[in-house]
Amino acid sequence: MRKTWQEKLEDKPSLPKVLRLEKGFPCYNAVHKMGAEVGEEIVLVNPSEVVAIMKQVSKGRLITIVEICRQIARNHDVKACCSLTTGIFIMTVANAVEEASKEGKPLDIPYWRTLKADGFLNEKYPGGQEAHKRLLEAENFRVIARGKKYQVVDYEKYLMKLT
Repeated sequence: MRKTWQEKLEDKPSLPKVLRLEKGFPCYNAVHKMGAEVGEEIVLVNPSEVVAIMKQVSKGRLITIVEICRQIARNHDVKACCSLTTGIFIMTVANAVEEASKEGKPLDIPYWRTLKADGFLNEKYPGGQEAHKRLLEAENFRVIARGKKYQVVDYEKYLMKLT
C-alpha cells in the first residue's frame, strides 16, 4: 500500500546524518553555491526540522529553501544542509497540507510562503505554479512571469529573519 503524504512527513530513524561533501553528491552544485567545499560537513535532516521552520513564516513574510538550509546548517553546526532532501521535504509538506485539508484535518503550515531559490515559485506544489501564484497573490504578493517560471517581485524585502 502506498504511503500518504502525511506518512511521508514522518521522521526517519537514520536522520539527521552529517556527511562530508563530495563532488558526486546529487546536491553538490546547490550546496557548493551556498559556500560549502568538498570535505566540509553537511547535514541531511528529518522533515520535522523543515516543518518547524516553515510553520514560523507569518503572513506578509516569505522564506526560500536557501534560508531554510542555512538555518538548519547553523542548528547542526555544519557548513551546509542538503538542499535536495530539504526540497523534497518542502514539496512533501505542501502535499501533506493539501491532503490533510481534504480529509478535514487541516495542518497549520503555510507552505506557499516557502519559495525556491531567488524567489521563484514551486512547480511541484499541489496545482503547480499557477496555484502557488494564486495563494501568494491572495496575500498581496506581486508575482511576475520569468519565461516559463514565476517569481515574487522584490521577494528579498519580505524574507523572514531567522536567528
